[in-house]
Amino acid sequence: MAGSHVRPVLVGGHESARGADLERLRGALPGAAVCAPGRSLQDAVRAGLAAGPEPVVVLPMTWGRDPVMVADTARTLRWLAAGSGRGRIALADQFGTVDHLVALLRAAATRTAARHPGAGLVLAAPGADPFDDAELHRVAHLVRTFGTGLEIGVACVVTDADLARAVHRVRLLGAQDVVVVPAGFAAAAPSADALDGAAFFGPLLSDTALLRIVRERLAAAEHDLQHGHDGIEDGLEADHGHGYAHSHAGLEGAGHEHPHGHGHPHTHPHRAAPVAPASGAPAPARA
Repeated sequence: MAGSHVRPVLVGGHESARGADLERLRGALPGAAVCAPGRSLQDAVRAGLAAGPEPVVVLPMTWGRDPVMVADTARTLRWLAAGSGRGRIALADQFGTVDHLVALLRAAATRTAARHPGAGLVLAAPGADPFDDAELHRVAHLVRTFGTGLEIGVACVVTDADLARAVHRVRLLGAQDVVVVPAGFAAAAPSADALDGAAFFGPLLSDTALLRIVRERLAAAEHDLQHGHDGIEDGLEADHGHGYAHSHAGLEGAGHEHPHGHGHPHTHPHRAAPVAPASGAPAPARA
């Protein structure tokens, strides 16, 4: 089985409720740990190193909206690898990218339009920092522009009331029905109060599809480590360009010189391969 010769560590940030939404995968990954960045990650990696000779491979579980988590993870691993973990720790490519997220949400919009004509969609994710929340609004705009014409709302959820308000706004814009789609790793439906009569689409990917991608990332990282590449230095650059500090806008004296060129891609991916929608993904279900 791909990735079976490593000790996996799945690290999650705001897209997975700091790893809570990933716990359901752990039983299918022998020896795996699920954690949040920081002390929890340190403890998980040290426990993996102590458990046996297999390398520890850390997989950042992000759809590309949490680059700071990837970079923080890389910094933690660099520190651990400088000690007893030298040559036994690898950072896998992050699970997915924003482009993958947009593609899956567009597929959700297409299915919703076919099954619920006149419906609106709410993209729901746990609230994060202003930059990551802004990225979710950009994702929604792309889904709306290149989707099926559905009204698309966004809920950066801190409390049930945040999601309920987003559902209400989409209704006010004329949607006959509202379907809530998680723009992260959540699988369970929100509470009835939060849904406020909306339907829950279900997870973006089935657990089978999630696990297939996880195993592919782990196997690729194991292969790279065998060839002397642990991926940690790549991960340190994951949050380059994230936030105000990288702005090229022209306040006098506020810029900085760059020895590297800049394109204008849709995402800033961490070398992740494409993610295909799961053919067996569940249909929207009325709450």
